[in-house]
Amino acid sequence: MVTYTPPLRDMQFVLHEVLDVTTHLKELPAHADIDVDTINAVLEEGGKFSSEVLFPLNLTGDIEGCTLDVATHAVTTPKGFKEAYRQFVEGGWPSLACDPVYGGQGLPAVVSLCFSEMENSSNQAWAMYPGLTHGAYEALHAHGTAEQKATYLPKFVSGEWMGTMCLTESHCGTDLGLLRSKAEPLADGTYRISGEKIFISSGEHDMAANIVHLVLARLPDAPQGSKGISLFVVPKFLEGADGKLGARNPIFCTALEHKMGIHGNATAQLVLDGAIGTLVGEPHKGLAAMFVMMNAARLGVGMQSLGLTEVAYQNAAAYAKERIQMRSLSGTKAPGLPADPIIVHPDVRKMLLTARAYAEGGRALALHVALLIDKELNSTDADERRACADQVALLTPIVKAFLTDNGWIATSHCMQVFGGHGYIRDNGMEQYVRDARINMTYEGTNTVQSLDLLGRKVLADNGAKLKKFGKLVAAFVEEEGTNEAMQEFVNPLADLGDKVTKLTTEIGMKAFANADEVGAAAVDYLRICGHLVFAYFWARMAKVALAKLDSGDTFYKAKLATARFYFAKLLPETAALIRTARAGGKTLMDFEEALF
Repeated sequence: MVTYTPPLRDMQFVLHEVLDVTTHLKELPAHADIDVDTINAVLEEGGKFSSEVLFPLNLTGDIEGCTLDVATHAVTTPKGFKEAYRQFVEGGWPSLACDPVYGGQGLPAVVSLCFSEMENSSNQAWAMYPGLTHGAYEALHAHGTAEQKATYLPKFVSGEWMGTMCLTESHCGTDLGLLRSKAEPLADGTYRISGEKIFISSGEHDMAANIVHLVLARLPDAPQGSKGISLFVVPKFLEGADGKLGARNPIFCTALEHKMGIHGNATAQLVLDGAIGTLVGEPHKGLAAMFVMMNAARLGVGMQSLGLTEVAYQNAAAYAKERIQMRSLSGTKAPGLPADPIIVHPDVRKMLLTARAYAEGGRALALHVALLIDKELNSTDADERRACADQVALLTPIVKAFLTDNGWIATSHCMQVFGGHGYIRDNGMEQYVRDARINMTYEGTNTVQSLDLLGRKVLADNGAKLKKFGKLVAAFVEEEGTNEAMQEFVNPLADLGDKVTKLTTEIGMKAFANADEVGAAAVDYLRICGHLVFAYFWARMAKVALAKLDSGDTFYKAKLATARFYFAKLLPETAALIRTARAGGKTLMDFEEALF
């Protein structure tokens, strides 16, 4: 049977020994009182909730899925989901990182993100319901009117109401400029919204009294394209004059998607038949407000795959220690058994260590980004806020795409460790593979993330954001330049940093002549940058582990060994990626369309 143990020790290592988050957080007025014990206590309780309440519902939720009553448009979530959400609310978890003005606990994002990882390891499908709600909270907190904030934010924070984002339509996914949903202004200042939306995660369910949809639509005078999109709040139930839920708004679920994974989450087709909504932000500028939620979702999807990578690794490693198969090539390792445990075989170890390195590297990157978000939102220094915002913008597509690509690789490897038992449902591994594969596709496919990174975040500002990250790398390399024990880490890190600079310049020059060169190189480029970021954090983690190696704690021994594996076996992938990125787009674009 599949199991899950929250990786609290590794989270604490990253938070306190690598990032030293409390020192940084104490410089922010909103988090001046935070301390190590508080963070650890919250994460310990979050781990208990995730592993004891959510995890037991993961396999059963996948098997049962959600059901739609076509006559009433009501959706029922799998057995236990609603009850788990009630415990989630009673425990105060919806309010964790929310503004105290609206009833939140005001804890830093870096703590909330750790909890998110544990939720996703335990039950990704369930975690999406409150995850999307928090994204809706963030969008309205940033762009809502005073009335909208007063109406919706306390309900989100308390967990009484939940939220979604409604972007996609059947004829358009990422290209939102093509959407057709319409919003007709009414005399009372509200809008009557009509249209159809598809692929709406958590779009209808029975877990909360009200579902608040953030809907993109066009006003009658809207210009064509993305500059003509507005954002609206459209609740499932309208609020009455007495503050209680009133009339049912005509936004209905007409079908649920039958998909390969995350069966416990209701992926809905919605029809808006003159539903009443209110405008968020300015007319025709809805994408700016929605991007707050979309970027939160992209980070959230990265955490989904990080969670899956961790839980898949834990179970594959445990299985490899118990499953006996053949003898070691270098001689019998378990003479008392008829065969050796498969963990003695080099390729099994390679698969396990790949998953472990991607989990631990991804955790370091994700928590670094969360700390940047805390500074961006709370620093009293405007320059620091801008600098952190730039780094969050640069790293967000890497978190989404690199972590989900790695999650697919890792869960596939972990299923392979199980052999034939890996694709048997009861062992849980095939579910992780199915769920992980979806994460690469939604919230902007990983190709879209790659284009965003290379086109908008790097080339658009002549590499300014990338250079700022490069300065972090260069400073670390210089600091450790005379440390002989660190050379195996800093030398390849410095080498890759130089190569990324040269490759970026080369692609930029090609793009002046032919913009398709960006598209041809983007996916390889993001993966190269992902490895650069991972190499930086693995080098930092190796430095801490080296300093603690004599402590007798085997945690540091394992950390150092994993760092060495990463640099020896995973980072060299960049050599081939650089070569294919440099190959350009000619062989792609010269292939005649009729020949496909």
